[in-house]
Amino acid sequence: MPDSIDPRVYFAAERTLLAWLRTGLALVGLGFVVARFGLFLRMIRGQVNATPHFGSTIIGVGLVVLGAIAIALAAWQHVRFCRELKPADLPRNYVLSWSTWFAATIAAIGLALAGYLLATC
Repeated sequence: MPDSIDPRVYFAAERTLLAWLRTGLALVGLGFVVARFGLFLRMIRGQVNATPHFGSTIIGVGLVVLGAIAIALAAWQHVRFCRELKPADLPRNYVLSWSTWFAATIAAIGLALAGYLLATC
């Protein structure tokens, strides 16, 4: 393989995107748990018709939105970086946009989850 052709640059960028995707998903999951934790505590106390606690809901929704924003920004940075790569640094016969679309979809689902959590509080 000639020195000028090195797809490792692209794969390193994709690993970075996936690391941010994992971080964002962890924040979204943690946010969901925090948002529903107030409801769980009220149910444990035996309150009839328990509703979620507004404070835990706001903190949880904030974490979900933060995770979704982290994923969206990582996808945007990935696209910007890949546009600047030389064609020789891109792998042949590889779908370059799949990881970006996947990250954007996860970010949109995270924002929809935040809206759902706010609507049900």
